[in-house]
Formats: sequence, C-alpha cells, structure tokens
Amino acid sequence: MRKIKNPWLHIEGYNCFGCAPENPFGLHMTFYEEGDDIISFWRPADYYQGWVGVLHGGIISTLIDETAGWVVIRKLQTAGLTARLKVAFKKSISSDEMQITIRARLKEQKMNVATIEVKVLNAHEEVCAEGDATYFLMSDEQSQEMGFVHCDVEGDNLLPF
Repeated sequence: MRKIKNPWLHIEGYNCFGCAPENPFGLHMTFYEEGDDIISFWRPADYYQGWVGVLHGGIISTLIDETAGWVVIRKLQTAGLTARLKVAFKKSISSDEMQITIRARLKEQKMNVATIEVKVLNAHEEVCAEGDATYFLMSDEQSQEMGFVHCDVEGDNLLPF
C-alpha cells in the first residue's frame, strides 16, 4: 500500500471539504493505493452524526464521492466532476467508530465517463454502505486549467502522463 500525494496542495484557495488538510471543518481524508483500489481510512466524530451516535448519511455519501474522485485523479490521471452518485446504506455506522475504511475502484470507463464502485466498511470490516459514482472526465487541457498535472504516490518518482 502506497500513500498518494495530494496534487492540489499547491493550488491557491484549495479548501476541499473532503481532502484539504487545512480546512477547519473538513474531513481531512488521505488516500492510499493498493493494486486497483484507492483506500481511505477515516475516523468519525460526534459532530458528524445525524441521529444520536449514528454517522450522518450525507457524510457517508461525501466519503464515497471523495474516494471515487481520487480514483479518477490517481488511476486515470485527470480531474473529473461528479455526474451521479448512488448510495445504498446497508448498516448504520457509529459516530464513535474507531476507524472506517472506504475502498473504491474503477468499474468502467467509456470515453469521458467513468463509473467507480465504492464500499464503506466499519472497524469489523462489515460493509455498511455501497456507492456507484459516475464521473465526467475532464480533458487534459481542462485539468491543467484547474491546476492538475499528475498524481503520484510517496516514494515513487513518476513522470506525468
């Protein structure tokens, strides 16, 4: 498993709710690559709850969407925009869970549309939510206008595609 470098850190005004490390209200997600999967390990807190002691479904949906987006930037080496997000909630997640795991992989790519499948697992590795995210992929020119050049992993000297 290799930690993915955040390619957005150099962008002025970068304050993503999901992955910006300096966003005081954000989720501060980090990502890892393991084979075909992009993985994030995340710890809930009480201020992310919906019902008492239960992680809010909107937060779970955000975790799914954000991880799917990192599949796009790491595996496809481009930026993208969420076109559709379908989430199935299988089991509630406690807001005091020690750690949850979000695991995503590319399911299909047709031209400039990618479909990513995502699973959210609790600390007991039970699947609590599943998501299908559809992303519109940006052209190289559009990605570069957003400041995206390439997405590397720590310890590797990868060249831009």
